[in-house]
Amino acid sequence: MSAAVFAKTLSDSRRSLIGWAVGTALVGMVYASTYPSQRQNTESIPEALRESLHVDGTAAGYLQATVFGVIVPLLAMIYGVAMGSRAIASDEESGQLDLLLAHPITRTRFALQRFGALVAGAFGIAALVWLAVLAVRSSAELTSVTPVELLAQCLNLALLAITFGALALGIGAAVGRRAVVLVVSAIAGVLAYTASTFATQIGADWLAYLSPFHYYIGGEPLKNGFQWGDGAVLVIASAVFVVAGVVRFNNRDVNS
Repeated sequence: MSAAVFAKTLSDSRRSLIGWAVGTALVGMVYASTYPSQRQNTESIPEALRESLHVDGTAAGYLQATVFGVIVPLLAMIYGVAMGSRAIASDEESGQLDLLLAHPITRTRFALQRFGALVAGAFGIAALVWLAVLAVRSSAELTSVTPVELLAQCLNLALLAITFGALALGIGAAVGRRAVVLVVSAIAGVLAYTASTFATQIGADWLAYLSPFHYYIGGEPLKNGFQWGDGAVLVIASAVFVVAGVVRFNNRDVNS
């Protein structure tokens, strides 16, 4: 049972994981490939107006505002929540968790192996997004963004998915109700994105530092490369969510 749960989880979810990875990568590729036309539209706007609206027409600015600023991280977040909610809460609601825990494996190891499968999937999705954007990098005139800078952003993409996955898994481990997991995670996601996006506009910059999205993209990896401090914050937050959930999981009756 050393890694049986991890392997079985990946095997059972391989079709959905492939779908998430391919779908997210295709979305990233399509949005990235439209940069030449969007750049022309941006250049047609008077410079003074571009500055007042904070419009960045560079390749890094476009990717940060579109590909890695909205749709791709949203998909990554949904993946994390979906996988995290199924990790424990789904099996508990279906009554299968007791059967799984009847095998010679501790609750802690069971939860960690389920989380490990989620992590592996998140890195798989991020890797495919990186390759997809690299595939259109030259044709889409994105060569000013280096492969390393793209990799830095995709690493943060994986960590963002893991953070929300850890939150969902932790809640599921604590309460065992998937509906609760989905509602709380959705609210947390909306609040986190709102705080990261609008904190400066409402004069509350400190709110951004409470959001995983700030540590995902606030350091501008597409311009500045790897942001190890931001990545560390996401890793620590994920660990806290999982540990808190597992502690509660170990001290409650399942299916009760």
